[in-house]
Amino acid sequence: MNQPIILAIDGPAGAGKSTIARSLARRLGYTYIDTGAMYRAVGLWALRLQIAPDDMIRLEQLARQARIEFAAGRVSLNGEDVSEAIREPEVSEMASRVAACPGVRRAMREEQRRIGMEGNAVIEGRDIGTVVFPEARIKVFLDASEVERARRRAAELGSPVEQIAQAIASRDRRDRTRAASPLVAAADAVVINSSSLSEDEVLERVEELVSQKQK
Repeated sequence: MNQPIILAIDGPAGAGKSTIARSLARRLGYTYIDTGAMYRAVGLWALRLQIAPDDMIRLEQLARQARIEFAAGRVSLNGEDVSEAIREPEVSEMASRVAACPGVRRAMREEQRRIGMEGNAVIEGRDIGTVVFPEARIKVFLDASEVERARRRAAELGSPVEQIAQAIASRDRRDRTRAASPLVAAADAVVINSSSLSEDEVLERVEELVSQKQK
């Protein structure tokens, strides 16, 4: 039996991973898995239960109890559609802190691998090509300048660019320096800087890579 094809897309906040991964999955007929949404869902639940971001034991318990599902472009947590709720700035901040918890990452990694082995998938996150699926056939590290990432996220959220820039800089520091699965490009990943590229141009480059890898 052939192993599922995993297309791993990693990169920092605001680099365009979700947009590119979602479009690729639709074009290729693959399952789209937004791992960031999984951490956001756990972060949302932690906020609602007023669990401190340094309570490692309780956070891991939440991560293992959380029932996170993807369907028709929506995200549900324990049966509730939280697609919009997990995009709130305070949830983004909590998600970054939650993601630094080794126990949470273990729990999410196990779930991500389970979903990924069910069929061909485009999986985006921050440690997919390095930790979750180091054996992935296709790996992309999507990056962009901090200024451009802040501009994109501000336009998406309707927030001041300066405020978003500070949040992104803070998250970058946590993501790149955390002990558990820090953000880094896999040695065999193709790095694409999308700062001056359109969505179609990025898609074209990744689709060309997929075509080459499948030969």
